Amino acid sequence: MKLNTTTRKKFRVSNKLKKVAKSNRFRLSIYRSAKNISAQIIDDKKNITLLSASSVEKDIKDIKNVKKSDLSKIVAEKLAKKAQSKKISKIYFDRGVYKYHGRIRIFAETLRKNGLEFWLWKIIKIRKQMIL
Repeated sequence: MKLNTTTRKKFRVSNKLKKVAKSNRFRLSIYRSAKNISAQIIDDKKNITLLSASSVEKDIKDIKNVKKSDLSKIVAEKLAKKAQSKKISKIYFDRGVYKYHGRIRIFAETLRKNGLEFWLWKIIKIRKQMIL
């Protein structure tokens, strides 16, 4: 079965993160559609989803006249609060097929401001090359 370009890119990014994943960090996977955004924190060792937040949840959806970029901030703040309550502070950021730009970047910066530490897989790759 031949995969298209976006599917290959998604698997490539996720698999590189899974290879370097340690037990003290979890993976934050993000999904963006034309109107909504959602994210979940995943434990790859146990293959379970620990936390999730989405813009289609009732309390967020009730907010009227919100820009998509502001919606990203709201969802990121909600996810960060949930993560702090479960004492999760270190994660890997799995951006999937999306470029680190626009709503994805706003989402990531908001998570950083709210106390989550994470690296992109490119940074990890560069550090490995520097060590070798």
